[in-house]
Amino acid sequence: MSPSALKCLGAAVMAAGVLHGCSGMDTANRGASPPPRLNVSAWTLASLPGSSPLPAAAVTLLFEGDRATGSDGCNRWGTTFTAEDGTLGFGPRRTSTQMACAEPANDLARAFNRVLDDTRAYRLDAGFLLLLSADGATLAIFAAQPTTLAGTAWQVIAYNTGRQAVVSVIADTQLTLEFLADGRLRGSGGCNDFNGSFTAKDSGLSIGRLATTRMACVQPEGRMAQEAAFLAALETATSAHREADRLELRTASGAVALSARLAVSR
Repeated sequence: MSPSALKCLGAAVMAAGVLHGCSGMDTANRGASPPPRLNVSAWTLASLPGSSPLPAAAVTLLFEGDRATGSDGCNRWGTTFTAEDGTLGFGPRRTSTQMACAEPANDLARAFNRVLDDTRAYRLDAGFLLLLSADGATLAIFAAQPTTLAGTAWQVIAYNTGRQAVVSVIADTQLTLEFLADGRLRGSGGCNDFNGSFTAKDSGLSIGRLATTRMACVQPEGRMAQEAAFLAALETATSAHREADRLELRTASGAVALSARLAVSR
């Protein structure tokens, strides 16, 4: 892709507001650079050539090991992939959740799944991933998304109770996480503030022992029990999976420790 073409592509992406969650390029995507290889990398759909502007639903594509996974804007999907010397193929079999979604998310999902079926090659170009057909036509354009935790802040939307259940955060309470660039971790358990340390490499995560303030909060009911369960779940996390504006922490056994939504990117 020529420099002038890339300039036009960037202008079109910005004007259409196709990067999820913003009318321009989100701060979380600034400075994203092309990965040295396709695997391991993570991407968010920026454009489907020939289609109308994308709805707000995020379409994502992650490569790790021999698996490609992500969201089609409606359902979670996963399949195997093969890539060599610019060729790329998905499948032949894909698994998917079976949620029913209203338009235009459903139409977007159908279009994206056709892209996966038709992809035969790829090209990495200035922070973008282009999926190509057998004749070299561009089927979809993805923007590189960051996968690091340092310098990000999150609002927790669900956590593991420690009793084999993942539940939503109680209404009128807020659980937060902030991963500082210097390796410190801080946040709120909905009543007390906490702090600690973390180390992260690739998808691996280790969280040090957490220290908290000692306030007692009565309302709403269950607030203190929620805080205790949340902090306990946080300390069990051994892996982190960041995708678009969502974060999922998992335990060594693969159970979900908590899920969160991006709040602030620093």
